[in-house]
Amino acid sequence: MNQEQLVNLLKEIIYPNFEKDIVTFGFVKEMLIHENAVSIRVEIPSASPEVAEKLRTQITQKLNAQGITKINLDIKQPKPQEQTQKPQSTKNLAPQIKNFVMVSSGKGGVGKSTTSVNLAIALAQQGKKVGLLDADIYGPNIPRMLGLQKDKPEVDQKLKKLIPLQAYGIEMISMGVLYDEGQSLIWRGPMIIRAIEQMLSDVLWDNLDVMVIDMPPGTGDAQLTLAQSVPVTAGIAVSTPQKVALDDGARALDMFSKLKIPVAGIIENIRGFNFPDCGKEYDIFGKGTTQEVAKAYGTKTLAQIPIEPSVREAGDSGKPIVYFHPESKSAKEYLKAAKELWDFIEEVNDKKLADNSEIQPINTGKSACSS
Repeated sequence: MNQEQLVNLLKEIIYPNFEKDIVTFGFVKEMLIHENAVSIRVEIPSASPEVAEKLRTQITQKLNAQGITKINLDIKQPKPQEQTQKPQSTKNLAPQIKNFVMVSSGKGGVGKSTTSVNLAIALAQQGKKVGLLDADIYGPNIPRMLGLQKDKPEVDQKLKKLIPLQAYGIEMISMGVLYDEGQSLIWRGPMIIRAIEQMLSDVLWDNLDVMVIDMPPGTGDAQLTLAQSVPVTAGIAVSTPQKVALDDGARALDMFSKLKIPVAGIIENIRGFNFPDCGKEYDIFGKGTTQEVAKAYGTKTLAQIPIEPSVREAGDSGKPIVYFHPESKSAKEYLKAAKELWDFIEEVNDKKLADNSEIQPINTGKSACSS
């Protein structure tokens, strides 16, 4: 075999995952032929051992077919880059906000939005600067509960950011005031993720003491995105007393654990019905069942909210019960829960427990909490 024949033979070796051969690419750097022995030096840009082994096999087979058995094949590769993982740091898309409270539930229809509204107003009545973020993209009910369903936020033309609406001493933003009333949103996960990030970073929130975040039901993209976007100070699970709801409520608590979110407690909603004429209470859905679940997760029941027609009327009319009927049983429970929540927030801050660095995405493309 002469030099020209060897070149032509190597032109038949296609570089893996490409359409050109190794000669055309210029990877063949040196060829020596001596009688029935061949020495070849090839330099490739890939550090993959699989690519080098595939080339070695193909070249050897081609030469063997020509009767050449003495082969010195040197394939040089760049050294693999060391996968050094940089230390993960806390991420906060809204650093002007001191604390974040995630109000979540394993299922819908348990009073999560009502709880978020009344807790936010109760915190404001304690003298705190409060924001309320309605992250329930598919079912944004908070604008109606605050009487803001007809309002639209203005835009700060200089900063190109939305100015949150205000009611009852709190700031609020919701998808419910960003599109027409009654319009459905048929969005996939990535759009939900982007919407939540924008409601944190593209809204002109004030320097707030705390933001209450009303999450969608379940334990999916929205919850993970929120937890990775801001260091959540406290998680609150909302559930009704019956076992079917508690099963899903426990999943919300488990989610808090996996997302490294300190758990402030459980709100037991729709506990019992108080007859307005005689004051007698009937535990239609059970009573006190959240305490056992709370104990299992090392937390407590913050409040037990009874069924009161005034709570439903307040939500429908945009007149929250904590603000307009502070003497009611439900309002007193919300006010008590807000006080215990703030005590918990101060404890978390003292111990520096609010930290989302461990759940940031890692270089494999997975969340740190997905294992």
